[in-house]
This record gives sequence, structure tokens and C-alpha cells, in this order.
Amino acid sequence: MTGTCIIALPRFMKKAEKIAGHLGAEVIPYGPDAFRSAFGSYSAIVAVMSAGIVVRSIAPLLKDKWQDPAVIVVSPDLAWAIPVAGGHHGANRIAKSLAGLGIRPVISTATETEGKMSVEAVADARGLQVLNPPSTRAANAAILDGEVPVYPVAGPGIVIAGPGVPVLLKRGEYTVGLGCRRGLSGETILASVKTGLAAAGISPADVFAYATTVKKMREKGLADAVLALGGTLVFLGDDAIRARPGPTPSRAGLLDLPGVAEPCALAISGRGVLVARKKNYGGVTLAIAR
Repeated sequence: MTGTCIIALPRFMKKAEKIAGHLGAEVIPYGPDAFRSAFGSYSAIVAVMSAGIVVRSIAPLLKDKWQDPAVIVVSPDLAWAIPVAGGHHGANRIAKSLAGLGIRPVISTATETEGKMSVEAVADARGLQVLNPPSTRAANAAILDGEVPVYPVAGPGIVIAGPGVPVLLKRGEYTVGLGCRRGLSGETILASVKTGLAAAGISPADVFAYATTVKKMREKGLADAVLALGGTLVFLGDDAIRARPGPTPSRAGLLDLPGVAEPCALAISGRGVLVARKKNYGGVTLAIAR
């Protein structure tokens, strides 16, 4: 999902167009299916109407704050911008940006009301996204209680993070799960990954992260190939892999795993959707999710 749309009742269309011009957004007339259609297509929705209409419309559509679009209600008099979903995921930022039109933001997220930046806000400000979303709950709570340090790691390097330590990586739409035969060189793996990405029509620049099993930590070729691609390689434990089995049968049962490439791609993906099933490229197994 990308971009922002403005959903407005017909009588508020001129006001919606004013907001759209300010945000560089598209305008969608309100109708019975407007929110349902926008939920799968846009990363943010600004609704020019009463909050009650918006809440009733989006309630059946909400699934997960990491997948749902940000939703902001703008009062019909253009006085207030109220994030009602995804405050930490773009809604607060958009609401604040509407101050340029004289629309006052109403921010209710705890960290922002205390004048502090949430983990998600830090990521947003730096053009990054969170690799391990569950970690933000503990981290944001800690931010409310005091200062939480940020440790930039330019790499190459290895980071071992606990459950309350968010890992922020450059933004990307896709995640790539990798498996490989033992002892393959970095050059061989690099060529195979490039071939697999090209077959899916995906640029390395659009990859959020690459992932494999922790059992492959000694495969230097994997690390070298991902470094050459300018990416980040994540090693996943068995529990994380078993939690997201892929649909394709796998010989990874020899490793006591349901698979490697597909489960790894799914485990670190934002939407949990497999866009390319695993395929072998010269001893390298690759799967892509988003």
C-alpha cells in the first residue's frame, strides 16, 4: 500500500480537494465501499466527515496496526485533524502537517502527549521501519519512563537484540527468505539472488531484509552476498520459523523445520503475503513475501 487518499462526503468535496492539494493525495467520494476499497490500496486515509461515520466504517476492516492504513478524521469545518488509527504509523505526522492549512492536530498517543518520540516516530523520521514489531510495546513504555538509547550500527556487524529492543532497517516493500547448499561462495549466491529477484520483477532496492535460519550462520557466502546487495541478513531462530510455515513442501524436515525460504520470508514480512513461492537457483532457494 502506498500513498494517501481523501474520502469525503459530496458536500465537502471542495474542502477535500484543498487537503488533497496540500498532501499530494487522491480524492475519493464517500460511498458504501469507499473505505473497504481504500484499505487495501492506500497507506493513509484522511476522511472529511464526522468521526462516527469513520469509526463505524473502519471497525470491521481493522486487522493489525502494522498492516492497516493510518486513518485521520478531519472535521467538516476544517478545524481539527484527529488520528483514529495508526497514530504511530503516519496518522500523527499527517495530522500535524495539516497545521499548514490551519487545521489543528489532536494527538492522543502517550509518547507524543509527553513530548517524546515513539519507536515508530523515530523510524518514520529516519526513513526506516521496524523489523520486530512486538518489541515496540516494551520500548515505548520505557520511553515514557525515561530516555532509551539509540545505537546506530553501520555494519557489517552482528546485532543480538532482546524482545524489547526494536531493530530499525531501511524501508522496503519485500522480504526475501534464503536457503543454500553448504559452502557456496558469495559470488554464486549473489548471482542466484539477483536472478531470483529479477524473475519476480523486484529490485534489490525494494527489499526490506533477507532472512535465513540461524543454522546458516556459518555460511559466509550468504553474508557476503547480502552485503554486496546492500541488504541486511537476519538469522531466525527455530520458533520464529515454525510459527510461519510456507505452503510448499520442503526437505527442511532434516533440520527439524517446516521449511527455510518461505517461512523466513513470511516471518519478517509486514503483510504476511507470499508473492513468490520458493524456487531453487543453482543451489540457492529463494522465496519472496511482502
